[in-house]
Amino acid sequence: MEFAEDVITICQDLIRIDTTNFGDNKARGEREAAEYCQAKLAEVDVESTIYESEPGRASLIARIPGADRSLPALILHGHLDVVPAIAEDWSVDPFGGVIKDGMLWGRGAVDMKHMDAMILAGVRRMMRSGVQPKRDLIIAFFADEEAGGTYGAQWLVSNHAEVFEGAGEAISEVGGFSTFINGKRVYLLQTAEKGMQWVELNARGTAGHGSQINTDNPVTTLASAISRIGEHEWPYEYTKTTRALLESVAELTGQEFDEQHPEPLLEALGHTANFVTATLKNTSNPTVLDAGYKMNVIPTAAKALVDIRVLPDNEDHVNEILADLAGEQVAIKHLHTGPALEVPFSGDLVEAMIHHLQQHDPEAVVFPYMLSGGTDNKALARLGITGYGFTPLQLPEGFDFTAMFHGVDERIPLDSLVFGAEVLYDLAISY
Repeated sequence: MEFAEDVITICQDLIRIDTTNFGDNKARGEREAAEYCQAKLAEVDVESTIYESEPGRASLIARIPGADRSLPALILHGHLDVVPAIAEDWSVDPFGGVIKDGMLWGRGAVDMKHMDAMILAGVRRMMRSGVQPKRDLIIAFFADEEAGGTYGAQWLVSNHAEVFEGAGEAISEVGGFSTFINGKRVYLLQTAEKGMQWVELNARGTAGHGSQINTDNPVTTLASAISRIGEHEWPYEYTKTTRALLESVAELTGQEFDEQHPEPLLEALGHTANFVTATLKNTSNPTVLDAGYKMNVIPTAAKALVDIRVLPDNEDHVNEILADLAGEQVAIKHLHTGPALEVPFSGDLVEAMIHHLQQHDPEAVVFPYMLSGGTDNKALARLGITGYGFTPLQLPEGFDFTAMFHGVDERIPLDSLVFGAEVLYDLAISY
């Protein structure tokens, strides 16, 4: 019971620290959250170091020596920041850490302070029990993941790579959660994630009076470009991960896997289809527009931001299509890029993750899947570290877990939180 209470309390406490990340180096609360984690580790005599890339942009690193230090270290990592929450849209205080209906509510409950709490509670249990992990564990809590990691994991890898010395593999979000397929509980282990390209489109033209004929209006030029980009129909493309997932779903449901029409298999995934569908294509979504300053003035410039998510080995191909869709009159500026990742659904760590899930859920079936978003594993990959998404959660049937990410009334079942903490703890001490 003490372990369960610890993970719930820690998760509550972290939610109550407002760590909103607005992007463009505008964030709050990360230092306070890092200091909270540091204090929780210090209570069990674990030393840690806080690194600041900029004032307040704080990440924490700790290392717990393993019994066999010849083995590659395992990194357990999470991020401390969260996306903004508009309080009036919520039924509870998004930073209140409210418990109701058997769930813990608040911004970060799912993305991803629940994993931070699992890691912290596991380390505290380990130290209090006098249990030594099999290999070194590197504990990392990063700043700035929600804005690409520039002031968090990416900065640490560039400036303090030594803190990850000897690490071979890493575990973080977003995988290990359960869904129901054809009445069977299936856990999705993340073995891939799409790449990101956040780009700025700029169109320039001739300024003038709004009442005049102007065939060089940058607003019109840009609007045409973003319409083409946003409406472009990207074809289905399958990687090792997505093909393996849909072939497994086909086998479980008795349906055919038709590469041109995977919709029946996607429907069998229920709510999880929202996550999976976006991993079968490259995507390009315009998200921000900025042009003009007065009703009757045609401006000289117009700008838009586009969020592009790219399948593995598709970067050059997507950039060619993007340039063609934008047209010669629109300049493309890459603001942030992150590589697509795909790692094997095999090996000792994968077998260990499956084993410990099945230890706690004997009927567990585990499939690989690709995340349509990105994680801090992108930064660690620069050091040759193989990253997986494994935040083990046994979720109740009908619970739309995927809608919790960046959603209103974000929440996690308490039973799922405790289940995950138990599985992760067993994995951490024995792998």
